[in-house]
Amino acid sequence: MHVHNFALIEDAKVEFSDGFNIFTGETGAGKSILVDAFGIVLGGRASSGFVRSGSDAFWVQAVFDTADERITALLREQGIEAEDSLFLKRKVTAAGKSQSSVNGVQVPLAALKQFAALLVDIHGQHENQALLQAKAPQLFTDAFGGENAKKLLEEYRKAFQNYETAKQYLLQLEEKGSQRERLMDRLSWEIQEIGEAGIHAGEEAALKDEVKLLQNSGKIMNALQKAYAGLEQEDGALARLAEIKEQIAVALRYDARLQAVSDGIESAWIAADDACSQLQDYVDNQNYDQSRMTEVQDRLDLLYRLQRKYGTGEETILQYLEQAKEQYALLQDLDNRIVKAEKELAGMTDALRKKAKELTALRRKNAELLCGEVKRHIQDLAMPDGDFQIGFTEKEEYTADGKDRMEFMFSANAGEPLQPLSQVASGGELSRLALALKTVLVGISGVSTMVFDEVDTGVGGVTAQKMAEKIALISRQGQVLCITHLAQIAAFADRHIRIRKETEGSRTVTRLSVLAHDGRVRELVRMTAGEHVTKAAQENAEALLQAAAEFKKR
Repeated sequence: MHVHNFALIEDAKVEFSDGFNIFTGETGAGKSILVDAFGIVLGGRASSGFVRSGSDAFWVQAVFDTADERITALLREQGIEAEDSLFLKRKVTAAGKSQSSVNGVQVPLAALKQFAALLVDIHGQHENQALLQAKAPQLFTDAFGGENAKKLLEEYRKAFQNYETAKQYLLQLEEKGSQRERLMDRLSWEIQEIGEAGIHAGEEAALKDEVKLLQNSGKIMNALQKAYAGLEQEDGALARLAEIKEQIAVALRYDARLQAVSDGIESAWIAADDACSQLQDYVDNQNYDQSRMTEVQDRLDLLYRLQRKYGTGEETILQYLEQAKEQYALLQDLDNRIVKAEKELAGMTDALRKKAKELTALRRKNAELLCGEVKRHIQDLAMPDGDFQIGFTEKEEYTADGKDRMEFMFSANAGEPLQPLSQVASGGELSRLALALKTVLVGISGVSTMVFDEVDTGVGGVTAQKMAEKIALISRQGQVLCITHLAQIAAFADRHIRIRKETEGSRTVTRLSVLAHDGRVRELVRMTAGEHVTKAAQENAEALLQAAAEFKKR
């Protein structure tokens, strides 16, 4: 991981080993800052408040060695070329602008989160509290069930969706049934109103043209009368064309080349004579009835009223008419449709009930196995008489997750009855339960890197020792990054990284260093004895490292 201008970190690069990686340091040195940076490059919430004072932006890059086929498929889906390593990077400016990239290709934040979900699981103190949430037992049980549980839950959810769709459809029909008479009356009136109007496509445009004609009838008649007179009077166009035609006919007798001119004049005279006849007929027969103007305006007003009610344009109104007729026919057949919908819902309900019972049976089986594994681990974690079960009750209604109401039940001591986890578990007990669940599920989640952020809160002594052993076991199945204040846990590290805060000039900076054996001894002495560095403290630190090494060999 490479962190640049993030909070107190000016620039820090750290390489993690396989197995168990530990961060230690004084309170306030910046351990949680590193986890915050890691969370941000994995798609977590990013704030410009993390930008180091005096800088324009911060960025964090995490490089993973992975050959996961799911990662390759996701790269292909995003159009990104696969490489030997996977590079995730996040940059946030002081103005709050965020930019994400994978293998150097800019991607949306949602895509970055998709990659992160396949790579890392961050477990902090709030994850302990997540055990108290109502859905936690179901989520852990289904995760423990693996692909079989996932497949059955998907089948159930499909049946639930079909059930919900059928139920909503029946409710809609029943609601229409309660309002059927009113709806049928309204539709009958609308069908009658549009039908009696007898409208047809293009009618409005034709009526507007007719209005225009009626409004300008005087101008039309005056112009046509003048045009007719210009053709028909003694010295009009027709008489002059006739005279011209005769003169050209005389010349044509002597020069045949004028034939085309003669034909043209003949055609012009015929056309003018025909136009004169048409004008005479138009003027003699045209009768502009002003009462027609009232009829046309009334018809347009009717069209406008219909358009305000049913939509703009005759085609829209006619389409509404067809839809109204269809709805009216459906309402007439509503009783039959309700009976059919009730039968369909009954069938969907039976299918859903069957899947819900299958899901409950599988969950009970998986819950028993899960609790057995968790119980074994919490007894290893200094709770020898601890008991852990998942209680089942049935919900009143089907939900998208089934009909099971599940609850973690816990007892830490012999002779004490099982009670809801939220009522009896202390902070330390929650930490151990969370770790036990992670231990059980680590091989199932498919995530290769796990981060524990101060998972040791509220524990110490023998419990811390047992917790360290559990985390060490998890680290044999995947990479673990862990922040701790306890020497018992730090002693199990495969790589021990110390974080310290220093002052350079007027600035405070956070430094990271990988500790060799002697450095680890000094750090364990600091964690156990503080400033009181004694031979006994050093021997104790050596003994912790030796015991951890022997455990890891076993």
